[in-house]
Amino acid sequence: MKVIRYLFKMALVSAAVAVFNSPLSSFAASTNVTVGSPTDRFSPANVTINAGDQVIWTWAVGNHSSTSGTNGVASGLWNSTILPINSKFTNSFPSAGNFVYYCMVHVAFGMTGSVLVATANLPPTVTITNPAPGMVFAAPANVTIQASASDSDGTVTNVQFLVGPTVLANDNAVPFSAVANSLAAGGYTLFAIASDNSGATATNQVAISVVDPVSVLLSAPQTVPPGKFRFSYTANAGLNYIVQSSTNLVSPNWTTLVTNAAASSSIDFTDLNATFNPEFYRVGRLPNP
Repeated sequence: MKVIRYLFKMALVSAAVAVFNSPLSSFAASTNVTVGSPTDRFSPANVTINAGDQVIWTWAVGNHSSTSGTNGVASGLWNSTILPINSKFTNSFPSAGNFVYYCMVHVAFGMTGSVLVATANLPPTVTITNPAPGMVFAAPANVTIQASASDSDGTVTNVQFLVGPTVLANDNAVPFSAVANSLAAGGYTLFAIASDNSGATATNQVAISVVDPVSVLLSAPQTVPPGKFRFSYTANAGLNYIVQSSTNLVSPNWTTLVTNAAASSSIDFTDLNATFNPEFYRVGRLPNP
């Protein structure tokens, strides 16, 4: 990109012009078991659920129970007691394990069941590491989006990148990244959605701005005794600029005085060690990071 900047020579009113080239919430699930259908059986007899979920027994036939334990010996974890037809009994399972149970009346006839409770899948984590929230870019902007993602109880299988509602790319290998090309001036929300091997997801987002860059114009040159020189230059707040000086223009050797992100549209700069020998100044906008 080419950026116009101005040069001041000490003690002159006029300024020379040059060109500067700068490069989700979760809820407990329920599983249903029918009691007494087929006769003297639980259906299904064996179920698998996640920790925190619950089982609901429904009596299709009366004179049965759901009682935790083995071979007719109760474990004391739950006991519906003997209930009539159309009754319901619910038990929650907060921790992982294999829980067996039986009917107190018909255990001898093989009316038993089990609840296998698996450890609940934990969702992955994802963080957009670049760009930082609130960054400003000059249009047209090519923005590299990078994210870190991990899964404590599995693996991250994909990170999807979006610019607003538009899917930009899917990346299934570290390092997770994508590039949004030629963004015009405006505000954008960037998203990264990580998926794990069990289908759980996590989302992170950052907001950035893209602006049409203004021409860099130098103005209001003045000496500030003792030994200081001050001027102003136009800028876009949030974009990065470099201020340099040289003692000649025939074979210039530019010295960088400062680089920074502009805080406003007009920046005042003071050289605290001006040489007056003479000295020339130039300001350039740096490329997008």
